[in-house]
Amino acid sequence: MLSAAPRPALPPSARAATTPPRSAADRPTAARTLAAHTAAADDAALVRRFNAGDEAALVEIMGRHREKIFSLTLALLRNRGDAEEITQDTFIRAHRGLGKFRGDCSLATWLHRIAVNLARNRYWYFYRRRRHATLSLDCALGDDSDATFTDLVASDAPDPARATTNGEFAALVAGCMESLDPRHREILTLRTRLHRPYEEIAATLGLNVGTVKSRIARARENLRTQLAAMCPEFGADDEPSSWFEPSRSRGRVALASA
Repeated sequence: MLSAAPRPALPPSARAATTPPRSAADRPTAARTLAAHTAAADDAALVRRFNAGDEAALVEIMGRHREKIFSLTLALLRNRGDAEEITQDTFIRAHRGLGKFRGDCSLATWLHRIAVNLARNRYWYFYRRRRHATLSLDCALGDDSDATFTDLVASDAPDPARATTNGEFAALVAGCMESLDPRHREILTLRTRLHRPYEEIAATLGLNVGTVKSRIARARENLRTQLAAMCPEFGADDEPSSWFEPSRSRGRVALASA
């Protein structure tokens, strides 16, 4: 019986010509994916070292992940002292549990889950004691600003009126955030304040990406509803400064009639 002759292999130049080129938009995504895989491989090596008895590996793990864990807990709890304590507790839990870490997810995701669960417990502990009604001076003025309320106490800003009005608006948003369902507040914080990608939020909260997107959409809509209920005279498309400064120029506190 005759057999078919083998097909000649394409030369590298021909194979490259038949492969569709990546678009410019795909290249950053591919770079991030490669970086994530490299980081996960490095973390896995550190876990193996720690489980083999190398305690210094945990120090390296803390150095690689502490900043992100602290940013996460500070955004969720809005209190620097609590965030530092929860960050420390996260690595204490990791020290105890690394021997049981199976690698079903990346080490970063595993640490984020521990931090989120500890932050949830801390929030509800103080919620029952009404501490949620206070606002930490470490709270950021807005999602696109690193400034905190502490910065308003003594500031070299050239326009203190604008800083004050931004602070008032941030406090209003913070109050409305507290009225949201805890699941909505948590997921909105992860996406809007921490700018975490949908895939990372899904892995951290144990949800699928579709559920994450729909929950974020509902959370944003509920937040808009809360803001409209608090200040119905404000326009949805107005800048925050325009919501307060016109009333202030007429000598009245902006929210006095709200």
